[in-house]
Amino acid sequence: MAGWLASWLVGGSGLLQYVVTGLAGSLIGGFLLERLGIDLGIRNQTASRIVTATLGAVIVVLLARLIG
Repeated sequence: MAGWLASWLVGGSGLLQYVVTGLAGSLIGGFLLERLGIDLGIRNQTASRIVTATLGAVIVVLLARLIG
C-alpha cells in the first residue's frame, strides 16, 4: 500500500515497483523517524505504519529519480 501511495504522490507505476518501494520505504521511514525522534502522533498503529512507510517510500522514489 505504501508503494502505491508514494507513486500516487510522486508518480510511478507497476506492481513489482510498488512492492519494492513499499518495503524499502518502510525500512527507511522507520529508521529516519526513529533516528530523528519524530513522533507522528497517530494513535492507530496500522495507520502509523502506513504513513511511516509511505513517507519512506516517497524518499526512496525521489532519491531514485535523483540518482537515475
